Amino acid sequence: MRDDNCIFCKIANGEIPTNAIYEDDGYKVILDMGPATRGHALILPKEHYKNIYEMPADKVGEAFALAKVMADRMTKKLNADGFNIVQNNNEIAGQTVFHFHIHLIPRYEGDGQVIGWKPCDSSPEELASLKELLI
Repeated sequence: MRDDNCIFCKIANGEIPTNAIYEDDGYKVILDMGPATRGHALILPKEHYKNIYEMPADKVGEAFALAKVMADRMTKKLNADGFNIVQNNNEIAGQTVFHFHIHLIPRYEGDGQVIGWKPCDSSPEELASLKELLI
């Protein structure tokens, strides 16, 4: 399944040239054109899924297994000091292109990037209530 109006479908399937660093039958990994750090890349499935909710679980597993392989390779070849693997779903969570993708972000001492969140307070009662809701 492809979306003819999706830029990531076009990139993943070779209709738009890009700097690909890996490709197989199901995925293409490209260097991000607006990188957070040196080597920032994106894993794009060749099939169109808007987000993780639409993607079959086995495909999500494949994508994250590929993320592990690429993180190992990129960390070694780029001499990165650490690595962020980021996957956003829906606009409120920072998704700007609505085709499932995973950001591979090599991290370097002093790179100036901040990828994180401010922890909130949770009472033991609230955590217990959430646990019951989610199990």
